[in-house]
Amino acid sequence: MLYSWLKAFHIIGFVAWFAGLFYIFRLYVYHVENRDKPEIAQLLTVMERRLYRGICWPAMVFTAGFGIALFVQMPGFYMAQGWFHAKLLGLLLLIGYHLYCGKVRKDLAAGRFNLTSRQCRLLNEVPLVPLFLIVIMVVVKPHFGG
Repeated sequence: MLYSWLKAFHIIGFVAWFAGLFYIFRLYVYHVENRDKPEIAQLLTVMERRLYRGICWPAMVFTAGFGIALFVQMPGFYMAQGWFHAKLLGLLLLIGYHLYCGKVRKDLAAGRFNLTSRQCRLLNEVPLVPLFLIVIMVVVKPHFGG
């Protein structure tokens, strides 16, 4: 029963984390497109900070905490599974993207516009890669090797 509760909370955190990550680059698109409108740019800076610090980070920590709690229930089982290692690769990609989102947020807040709105739109789709990888690995659990 404990395992099911841990898994449920892990999934809830995962969904919240992805919601934040999918939304943040959408805000960056608006920020880049409104860089010449200080009142709008300032509002977007506040929204971006609140989203990143108030939703993305806590959701990532929540997800990680419950993921670790799941892992410690059966570490030998997980470490023997190829799909779990692939899931961890997806997690590393996701953490890298999360940290990159934070860098972009700081750049925009400082008035550095290193990305175009088109680039922001494309970067908004990046979390789909780890999303597909993680969900397929956990649900399908493909067998790797002989």
